[in-house]
Amino acid sequence: MIIPAIRYRDPEAALLFLVGVLGLDEHVVRRDGEGGFLHAELRLGEGLVSIRGPAGPGRLGPPPAGPEGRAAPDSLTIYAVVPDPARLHARVREAGARIVAPLSGDGPGGSAFSVADPEGHVWTFGSYNPLSQD
Repeated sequence: MIIPAIRYRDPEAALLFLVGVLGLDEHVVRRDGEGGFLHAELRLGEGLVSIRGPAGPGRLGPPPAGPEGRAAPDSLTIYAVVPDPARLHARVREAGARIVAPLSGDGPGGSAFSVADPEGHVWTFGSYNPLSQD
């Protein structure tokens, strides 16, 4: 099993977007004694992604910066298999999120679209599942 970890300068905003807009489920959210964000694990089906906050004592250094101090859009992409990309695409569009690749058709690779999160990381949601191929 591989669990990607993404560092955010504003993990609270990322958590709201990933759960509220993209529909990931909170598995674990850890906070310090003052309620500050430490770490979160979010689920999508059988998959898990770890969300980390900014650099601090005992933590990794800051994430790589791109233009305007944001994470470089090509520094990380996540591909997530979903049963109905069109349904999620409609939800994301309705929320006003920045869609960076529109919903594609149902070709041999299935349908897919890509959306940027609040810090510029690209998330692609599609019906193609490479693990179910022979």
